[in-house]
Amino acid sequence: MYHLLKTEGLAKRGEFVTVHGTIQTPVFMNVATVAAIKGGLSTEDLEAIGTQVVLSNTYHLHLRPGDDVIYKMGGLHKFMSCNKPILTDSGGFQVFSLAKMRRIREEGVYFHSHIDGHPLFMGPEESMRIQSHIGSTIAMAFDECPSSRADHEYVQQSVDRTTRWLDRCQKEMTRLNGLEGTVNPSQMLFGINQGAIFDDIRIEHAKRISQMDLDGYAVGGLAVGETHEQMYHVLETVVPYLPQNKPTYLMGVGTPANILEAVERGVDFFDCVYPSRNGRHGHLYTGKGKINLMNAKYELDERPIEEGCQCPVCRRYSRSYIRHLLKAGEMLGMRLCVMHNLYFYNTMMAEIRDALDRGEFAAYKKQKLDAMQEEEEAASYDIAKNWRKG
Repeated sequence: MYHLLKTEGLAKRGEFVTVHGTIQTPVFMNVATVAAIKGGLSTEDLEAIGTQVVLSNTYHLHLRPGDDVIYKMGGLHKFMSCNKPILTDSGGFQVFSLAKMRRIREEGVYFHSHIDGHPLFMGPEESMRIQSHIGSTIAMAFDECPSSRADHEYVQQSVDRTTRWLDRCQKEMTRLNGLEGTVNPSQMLFGINQGAIFDDIRIEHAKRISQMDLDGYAVGGLAVGETHEQMYHVLETVVPYLPQNKPTYLMGVGTPANILEAVERGVDFFDCVYPSRNGRHGHLYTGKGKINLMNAKYELDERPIEEGCQCPVCRRYSRSYIRHLLKAGEMLGMRLCVMHNLYFYNTMMAEIRDALDRGEFAAYKKQKLDAMQEEEEAASYDIAKNWRKG
């Protein structure tokens, strides 16, 4: 159940009560694709850096270790020793990303494993059964994510099919939650708004799925090739047509700036691989923008990644030492960088919630964006200066 606590313009401050705990929103979900954060972070690490929700991937867990294994082990929470809420995607994005290996039909999608090429089929019922086996807190409906470059006719047909699939997902989840032996009989279902960058399709689809009284609603099909301006326009267009008394989730987004802009437009939930992926390559987030720890200027830098940061990494290690670990190919370097980045994201979300509580989000957003812009401009100047010297 979602409680809307406060608003500032379109921005929402809420809490979402689940069987695995209450989520304070806006929230960033840390991406644990195969029930683990890439970079060597444990469940204990996630708890220490303020993680509220973990996101795992239905398609990947179905292939390895197999949802039947997770079911026999008592569900994903028990399997990965996690007592926080877990959201699982539906496998729908893999339909998009594996475009060269798929055939979409009314019953579902035929495609091939990216691991060994063996044939696979997934439809709404199969996705719900896999997610029920996994026992996640929140299951995502099975959908197709059409390309942002697809034409209007194709996108309309795709979205109509996604709506029919959502109806099948809802019916199947209701059936599964009523079965004896279901891992999580309180599993929730979020529907996904699609429509590429076509306002009319997005709005009509939002109206249709809003009538289904789901537990939450996601905006999908963004951050897949369109510009940031197009993404913000879609949010401004579609979010007002989604229920304000339910959480709104922007899938696969994004940068700190993306999150700030989306919160302003009424989004509650976010997920993105950026903090862990960038961390593994030494790209680190700070309140003044992103730094690249691989740069030579950090070789003798005794400072922490960010001065004043209270994460376990910044309280103990220097930029110089972490850079050395990355250069030496030591796993510890990646682990420390990912830990810092996820702490940064989780802490930023806590700051956003605090600002909304005080009615000062607009001022917070401006201050945050201005500070990050100054750092980005300075970094761009250094690059240009070094290029001219070279």
